[in-house]
Amino acid sequence: MTTLFRLALVLLLATGLSACGKDIDLTCDDVRTYQLAAEGRRVQAPEGLDDLDPRKEMPLPEASPQAERPAGSSCIDRPPKVNLGS
Repeated sequence: MTTLFRLALVLLLATGLSACGKDIDLTCDDVRTYQLAAEGRRVQAPEGLDDLDPRKEMPLPEASPQAERPAGSSCIDRPPKVNLGS
């Protein structure tokens, strides 16, 4: 019984570890889904409700300009710095 248990445990561990061998893409040349994002419409309050207060909107800052990466280079380790303005 113990031998059967050990064999099952070894097979289970081998199966679990084999799933970790997947190749990882470290290049960023492919267009990612988030890069296709576009600015959407502003939210409009339905008729009969108060309009939304534009002073309570959270503006998204523009990213600081950076030189383009060479093709085939690995992904960046950290996100770009954000210019918060004045």
